[in-house]
Amino acid sequence: MSRAEVRASASLASIFALRMLGLFLILPVFAVYAKGLPGGDNAALVGLAMGIYGLAQSFGQIPFGMASDKYGRKRIIVIGLVLFALGSFIAAAADSVAWVIAGRAIQGAGAISAAITAFIADSTREEHRTKAMAMVGASIGLTFAISLVASPVLYRLVGMGGIFGLTGVLSVLAIAVVLWVVPDAPMVKARRVPLGEVLRHPELMRLNFGVFTLHMTQLAMFVVLPGALVQYSGIAVDEHWKIYLPVVLASFVLMLPPVFVAEKHGRMKQVFVASIALLLLVQLGFWAVLSQSLMQPSAHWWVLVALLFLFFVAFNILEASQPSLVSRIAPPAAKGSALGVYNTMQALGLFCGGALGGWLKQNVSVSAVFALSAVASLSWLIIAANMKNLPRRGAHAASATA
Repeated sequence: MSRAEVRASASLASIFALRMLGLFLILPVFAVYAKGLPGGDNAALVGLAMGIYGLAQSFGQIPFGMASDKYGRKRIIVIGLVLFALGSFIAAAADSVAWVIAGRAIQGAGAISAAITAFIADSTREEHRTKAMAMVGASIGLTFAISLVASPVLYRLVGMGGIFGLTGVLSVLAIAVVLWVVPDAPMVKARRVPLGEVLRHPELMRLNFGVFTLHMTQLAMFVVLPGALVQYSGIAVDEHWKIYLPVVLASFVLMLPPVFVAEKHGRMKQVFVASIALLLLVQLGFWAVLSQSLMQPSAHWWVLVALLFLFFVAFNILEASQPSLVSRIAPPAAKGSALGVYNTMQALGLFCGGALGGWLKQNVSVSAVFALSAVASLSWLIIAANMKNLPRRGAHAASATA
């Protein structure tokens, strides 16, 4: 990658990470904080405050992506960051759960993930695009792990208002990064592509279903997993970063060689499908362990850690490769629109994963969460098995063969 490509990819990935930080950072502590606010005794309102960010993101991704195709990436990203900062400061000053909900909704309304991903695609050559997208995928995994570490510490030091205020300040700094650090990239001038054409594109539909499944599975898992780790390992929740951080880092190192080798030799489809199969096996493994009581508390808890490591290997490969594939397959003038649809499905997956995971845990069983994820992963595997073979890096997507 050239110096300009590295600069653009790293700076844009950091802004993407900020967006995910807004979702992840409150998860470990918000339920405790909300009890001290008016409306905090209403579980539905507390859940809405946690989930409204992802729901607002899902409504905004397509309009922001389309606008970035028409008006330019930087302008739309800056508008989204302004909304994110405004929502953060409203949530920081909130004196009730209702005002937190309003702030979180405004945070999520600045749905710039599609514009950022399209900007990365504009700023990198095709043969280096997956490396750039891998930075984004890594930023999501690392942001999740770091949030689990930092959230309890920040909550003790500055409180929830301080956490919201910090994300607001970071978003203002991110505006400066967009304006003065991220290199400009040429806009593609081509025929206008109707949104319906993007929505009906069969290969994009496969990827959209895939990202929904991947992020639904991720959030549903983490409705259950912290409690399971406490039960089987005896490690308190605020110490779980000692598990998550090395697992995420090691899985990221392991995912890089197969992705790069597969792209170089035109074997990306095989690696992609194998990663979905690994995701399915992990869900079945969690289901077997938790439904049949194969483990006793404090005995062989490393099995859960091993499954978690394999999950992140599969997750990181799929998270890195899918946006790159969307940008490669989408019509050149509709990258923002295609990635808007893709990120909408990602946000809906996060929302549905939290909602369905919580409902199944409360009303059915812990293992039912993994049964749902296994069925969704199996469906994705069947759909992905029929996708076109992906072209060798540098080859035009139109040359792909079945």
